[in-house]
Amino acid sequence: MRLTDSDEYFFRRSVSQLLAEKDVRSMGEYIQHAQVSTLEHCISVAYVSLWFSEKLHWRVDRRSLVRGALLHDFFLYDWHTDDSGRKGLHGFTHPRAALENAEARFQLTDREKNIIVRHMWPLTPVPPKCREAFLVSSADKYCSLIETLAKHTVYPYKG
Repeated sequence: MRLTDSDEYFFRRSVSQLLAEKDVRSMGEYIQHAQVSTLEHCISVAYVSLWFSEKLHWRVDRRSLVRGALLHDFFLYDWHTDDSGRKGLHGFTHPRAALENAEARFQLTDREKNIIVRHMWPLTPVPPKCREAFLVSSADKYCSLIETLAKHTVYPYKG
């Protein structure tokens, strides 16, 4: 799974803009699946989402796709141990927490908001509204499976 050189350049530039933010980098402090941090997971989901869009030849807002994917799990807590007074199971509640955190820190497009809040479909009942959100939801499932079973990230981002 490899992007073209121009797509890789676009991806790295897009990711580095968000990684300039301390709160985004802090996702590296939390484990998502096996030994993969939430930040590593989100970077992989962003990469795979862009790759899916290219392989499927889908016209998408690439900037929103990558930004939404990188922020889709921007919930900023250890979901394995910290319930922080949340009501409900993490799988159902974290999309809303991620959206609230992202909205408090960034200007988000409607597509980015939909990507973040709908990425757990079909576990959560309301489906994505746009192609970008559907791609991220699919890439999230793919990356989660690899990370859980193989215990490594799909895309080892090296700044």
